[in-house]
Amino acid sequence: MSAVPSVQSSAAALDRALVDASPVEIVAAAVREVGRERLAVVSSFGAESAALLAIAAEVDPAIPVVFLDTGWLFAETLAYRDALTSRLGLTDVRTIHPRAEALAREDENRELWFSDPDRCCHIRKVEPLARALAPFDGWINGRKRFQGGDRAAMAVVEADGARLKFNPLANVSQDELKALVAVMNLPPHPLVASGFASIGCMPCTSRTRPGEDARAGRWRGRSKTECGIHVAAPSRD
Repeated sequence: MSAVPSVQSSAAALDRALVDASPVEIVAAAVREVGRERLAVVSSFGAESAALLAIAAEVDPAIPVVFLDTGWLFAETLAYRDALTSRLGLTDVRTIHPRAEALAREDENRELWFSDPDRCCHIRKVEPLARALAPFDGWINGRKRFQGGDRAAMAVVEADGARLKFNPLANVSQDELKALVAVMNLPPHPLVASGFASIGCMPCTSRTRPGEDARAGRWRGRSKTECGIHVAAPSRD
């Protein structure tokens, strides 16, 4: 029997059990279900990353944390990664990079973000994450329903191929997230103060204008709204 139907069944059962659970309860349930050594938190160390990382550290600071350094990140994001890792006492943060041969073959002039942003995301984020998650049976991410778009109707627990995918902040509102950050006295990403509400790679991130949703500054002017990590797409490798 394929493992995928079993994962789908487990995800559905866990989602029903955790539909009203708090973020801490969801992370703790993920550790119990999957086991710390087989579970990873995937974090961009972006504008809204601190809360999830603090919750994971509260449950178990040794949960592996996967961070994708695409080669196009703001220097402030790299510094924020180091500051939060130290502040929260995270003991297993793994920085993952794109394959050098893929960059040399497809993006030698570093212009792929402009000509084919989907492909740029694939070689700089999607493929590296797939490689990084290979040893794990489950992963945790920081998406929220209030971010809108494809995220508005997501479950608390999903099947992601043969893995379980946990969304501990799915039910949290923007005001609740701000309150959580304040209570935990977490430092903001350095770029938030200058108008960046959602922070990814430099070429594809812009400031958010008043009244826009948090992710409006990502891939501005394009129909693209996701890097590909959270959507099913065929690999071209």
